[in-house]
Amino acid sequence: MKPIPEALQACIGQRVDLIDTPALVVDLDAMDRNIQRMAEFARKHQVRWRPHAKLHKSAELALLQQRSGAQGVCVQKVSEAEALAAGGVDDITITNQVIAMPKLHRVARLAAQLAARGGRLGVAVDHAEGIERLAEAMAQTGSDAGIDVLVEIDVGQGRCGVPPSEAAVPLAQAVARSPRLRFAGIQAYHGRAQHMASTVGRKEAIAQVVRAASHTRQLIEAAGVPVPLITGSGTGTLVHEAASGIFGELQAGSFLFMDADYARNEREPAQPAFEHALFVKTQVVSVRESHAVCDAGHKSHAIDSGLPTVALLPADRALRFANGGDEHGLIYADGPKARLPTLGRMLWLIPGHCDPTVNLHDFLIGVRGGLALGTVERIIRVDARGALT
Repeated sequence: MKPIPEALQACIGQRVDLIDTPALVVDLDAMDRNIQRMAEFARKHQVRWRPHAKLHKSAELALLQQRSGAQGVCVQKVSEAEALAAGGVDDITITNQVIAMPKLHRVARLAAQLAARGGRLGVAVDHAEGIERLAEAMAQTGSDAGIDVLVEIDVGQGRCGVPPSEAAVPLAQAVARSPRLRFAGIQAYHGRAQHMASTVGRKEAIAQVVRAASHTRQLIEAAGVPVPLITGSGTGTLVHEAASGIFGELQAGSFLFMDADYARNEREPAQPAFEHALFVKTQVVSVRESHAVCDAGHKSHAIDSGLPTVALLPADRALRFANGGDEHGLIYADGPKARLPTLGRMLWLIPGHCDPTVNLHDFLIGVRGGLALGTVERIIRVDARGALT
């Protein structure tokens, strides 16, 4: 476990304006409200929620969500699962394919470790050979713990998964036949739909997902294999999977922080009012006639889903962030009444994409009482930072 640097420890109890820059800051009040709204939504719709931890990569935040009712967590990488398990998380699903035997041996050992303390591990498959390799790795560990296996179908992401319907049947049967594998259901996640701009587009996309997943379940059960769960969904479409009547579990994760990319899309009327809770704090270090320069370049925030937006500005809210390179950001005044920030001014940026932004930082600084007048309450480790294998 990486120790928290003394300089960060010294921040606890200090005002937000004393946080050095650039820094990744969590508005704990907004985050708590997001968790509460997600928990209430899941209870209302009688579905489980298993938030994706690839967003925050933190055992502390995963356990916080579990105390609020989350079933467990999803991850994408074996190393993410290992890091969160080391931090005390006991219920983990790897929503990804694992093929290399060294990784599968790690999966088997982790499954045994979690089972020994009353937990469980799950993993997705989309190929018969992958199932055979997983069963072989489980057998080689000598553990009878077993592992939950989801058959993934491609419902529009265009990435992993077999085509919906008949192709999934022999995979489910192969899992069910294996003594060390437990068929846990169908993985049906449409990632592209999460970021469709219009509510109509997202609704239509998930309607197709529901039809495909339902039909696939019918075929698998007609072949004699019960399907205990259909799982998937994300923050952008969770209202539709929750209302579908077939999804038993939601894997939304971004609701915890909410990034600028989600804010650009039309909001679903039935979606909980999730707030931005993750910010890059930056300082203006130079001012020109045409623009200001801050100290947060793209080494401090990801730009794959667009540049950050500038937040929490009162009279001069019409400021635009532009790419200034690795270490700098350019700030422009947009609009006749907008004024450039002065030298030394602290600014708050909403990242374009939270997940890879978090992966650039070792620690999150948790602030209570708001970003204007609040104080630092705690430092949160990004346990699985750089966990890529």
